Amino acid sequence: MVELLKKTFEGKRVFLTGHTGFKGAWMLQVLNWLGADVKGFSLAPENANDLYNEIKGDDICYSSVIADIRDLNRLQAELVRFEPHFVFHLAAQALVRPSYVYPVDTFAINAMGTAHVLEALRFLEKPAVALMITTDKVYENPERGQAFKEEDKLGGYDPYSASKAAAEIVISSYVRSFFNPAQYDKHQKAIASVRAGNVIGGGDRSADRIVPDIVRALEFGDKVYLRSPNSVRPWQHVLEPIGAYLLLAARMQEDPVQYSTPFNFGPETTDEKTVEELTRIFLSVFGKEGAYQHAENTATVHEAKLLMLDSSKARSMLGWKPKLDAATAIRWTAEWYADKEQAATEKCSRQIQEYFGVHPQSNTANDL
Repeated sequence: MVELLKKTFEGKRVFLTGHTGFKGAWMLQVLNWLGADVKGFSLAPENANDLYNEIKGDDICYSSVIADIRDLNRLQAELVRFEPHFVFHLAAQALVRPSYVYPVDTFAINAMGTAHVLEALRFLEKPAVALMITTDKVYENPERGQAFKEEDKLGGYDPYSASKAAAEIVISSYVRSFFNPAQYDKHQKAIASVRAGNVIGGGDRSADRIVPDIVRALEFGDKVYLRSPNSVRPWQHVLEPIGAYLLLAARMQEDPVQYSTPFNFGPETTDEKTVEELTRIFLSVFGKEGAYQHAENTATVHEAKLLMLDSSKARSMLGWKPKLDAATAIRWTAEWYADKEQAATEKCSRQIQEYFGVHPQSNTANDL
């Protein structure tokens, strides 16, 4: 896999939206490690200690554009001028609870922002592979214990989920109207939507996410309060979907017709962990077992209690499967935060190399 990715991305131009976010900062590091030239397009990091700032993201970007995905003219100008070989659209309002506070912004960013990226691609007069990153929450979820497949009904109770389902409809419309795989020779754009979610990993400072909430509580010597301790999520380390996105993009470059289709990338359906189980494993790394309690009367908005993905399509078509089980993903994440000696760049680099199976002494893509 590493050899394929290096061959695919080394020296290539990659346009990455949302590069200043948690997931985007990890993606930026992996692409830089593979030798790609990355132009980022995103809002500025919210805080001084955000991962992007910790890794000195400006220094590893070919170019970093601080702008709003809702600005179509700016986005189109920056993308077309760069003439990217690959586009990864990660920019989003990515949280459920804030979507209840800012529903219109959530729809504008997630649905119309996606439309803006696709519209910009219409004016790119070069071949390109583009992955539109949505979420595991795009499916209409009756919480019956089923694992969702790519062809299942889209929907969403909360504004965040609905906005991402709307983005999927936008993607489907653009693909059928302008980037139909059957007419690839005419437009030369390979487009796919990819669905993963509940990623965890070192450096996440977001509000209203379980791992950052645990870390903040530990830093202040407080107890961890769990508002939905029994909720089941497809927990996965952030490198899992990133590796999957890159593998899919490589295959799309090889065969832009066959692979231009939606894909789920989730953990094994038998690898379930509740919020409380995640918390126990995380705290054990810090020697803080039992330093949590259930919060009371916090269910002010609806959040799904059960969510699972069926990734059999990725397994059969791409040969992809998760490398880390949930317990290992949680342990890696906790170890990242527990390590106060190494800089963020070094911690990320070590885990990137370990995930992709490269000897720890190899520090650059040239060592692959």
